[in-house]
Amino acid sequence: MLERLKRNLGEFKEFAVKGNVIDMAVGIIIGAAFGNVVNSVVNDVIMPPLGALMGKVDFSNLYLTIYNPNPDTTYTSLKAATDAGVVTINYGAFINTLISFLMVAFAVFLLVKGINKLKAATEKQAAEDAAAIEAAETKECPRCFSKIDIKATKCPHCTADI
Repeated sequence: MLERLKRNLGEFKEFAVKGNVIDMAVGIIIGAAFGNVVNSVVNDVIMPPLGALMGKVDFSNLYLTIYNPNPDTTYTSLKAATDAGVVTINYGAFINTLISFLMVAFAVFLLVKGINKLKAATEKQAAEDAAAIEAAETKECPRCFSKIDIKATKCPHCTADI
């Protein structure tokens, strides 16, 4: 039992120290910070002018009342309504969240597209380098046209002298 526990802890340590786990953790932390920046852009930069263009609407205060314990009372803000115990559907907050999501999704799309382009260029360069190394280390047999080591004096395929 103790030996099994030691083996499992060793496997966990190997997993946790791998580079991709660290990279993933860094990505999650940066992603959370990026999400906060996008939320600020949406709530503080995009939505106020959009609300002004639509007749001075504050999207964060848009809601539908489902149940109002005081039916004779109207509320000027979502906060006032929820403080009074009104049950609401907050579709304005949903609109803000949806715009934030679309901005993050588009930014991630651009990031992945750029990484894929960079990766393709790197793979192409690696293939060209490998081909250049192979060309420098091999020659073609004049008799059977097989690739052979550049230092070879006899073809291993057809045994011709070179």
